[in-house]
Amino acid sequence: MQSVTAAACRAFKPRPLARAFTTRPVDGFVGAVGNTPLIRLNKLSEQTGCNIVAKSELQNPGGSVKDRAALGVVLDAEKRGLLKPGGTVVEGTAGNTGIGLAHVCRARGYRCVIFMPNTQSQEKIDLLRMLGAEVYPVPAVAYENPQNYNHQARDFAKALPNAIWTDQFDNTANADAHYRTTGPEIWAQTEGKVDAFICATGTGGTLAGTGRALKERSDGRTQVWLADPPGSVLYSYISSGGKLTERSGGSITEGIGQGRITNNLGTFVKEIDGALNIPDEKTIAMLYDLLDTEGLYLGASSALNVVAAFELAKKLGPGKTIATLLCDGAYRYQSRLFSKKWLQAKGLESSIPEHLKKYAVLD
Repeated sequence: MQSVTAAACRAFKPRPLARAFTTRPVDGFVGAVGNTPLIRLNKLSEQTGCNIVAKSELQNPGGSVKDRAALGVVLDAEKRGLLKPGGTVVEGTAGNTGIGLAHVCRARGYRCVIFMPNTQSQEKIDLLRMLGAEVYPVPAVAYENPQNYNHQARDFAKALPNAIWTDQFDNTANADAHYRTTGPEIWAQTEGKVDAFICATGTGGTLAGTGRALKERSDGRTQVWLADPPGSVLYSYISSGGKLTERSGGSITEGIGQGRITNNLGTFVKEIDGALNIPDEKTIAMLYDLLDTEGLYLGASSALNVVAAFELAKKLGPGKTIATLLCDGAYRYQSRLFSKKWLQAKGLESSIPEHLKKYAVLD
């Protein structure tokens, strides 16, 4: 029986979408967002007897899954008459949403202003400025603090005419974008044979929107799990049946983890089937392993998602199809993730297998 399962897994191929890259032109940057490939992770699939597949969101035109949310909130504001030609788009973001918004604003003729914690990688800050965004790095303080970067973004937008604060954490147009695109794409690419979906969450939009779409299409058969980094409260919230704890500690990952239930996550949180807590040590080891075995050059949040999918596959057993997301590539974090000094400072160098340390080429 085991050999039959393994053979079936090897034969599995994610189904391409009707529109492939070579069929016809799309309408600018906006038309290129979404319809990303679904990649089977061969080594991990063979190890578990499952099909572990990952949506390659780094192949969006802006380089990350956040292109979907950025486009979704801007189109929603236009539709509701909140944003008119020549207007200003303001957001508080840890990076990728800002990059997506900067691209969308360039494409649609808006001014883009970004407030972000000053803990983010220099690569992200530099890219935002190269894309024409005004960037204000501010001290990283708790959401309850009036000086939190989200509140500063909100107040900045309020003081301007024809300006919107896109409010990515609590504006449910974020989750709706994934409900309309990411979830249906995964369903089509797996031909409806997806047993579970798992990913980490920051705003909650990707998990909530994708999860809701998959639950509806499967009549509840598809399980939806949350993956959580250290320093976030969501794993304990889900595992305890809804008790929020104080946030403590931190993670090497950027843009994921949360200290509260956002409006986006709140649209779906009661339907989440379970949660996994993923330590940084496993994330960094997977990041290097995926580069070595699959040729995938990924950011830490992507690696965390793959660890979670691997752990969930082992939990659910052979023959299952587990889907996750590759949020972005390593290009925006390489000065940290592949730096020997940084890895040593974080106490993570020993987590990388000896034969993979050759990839840590930066001093």
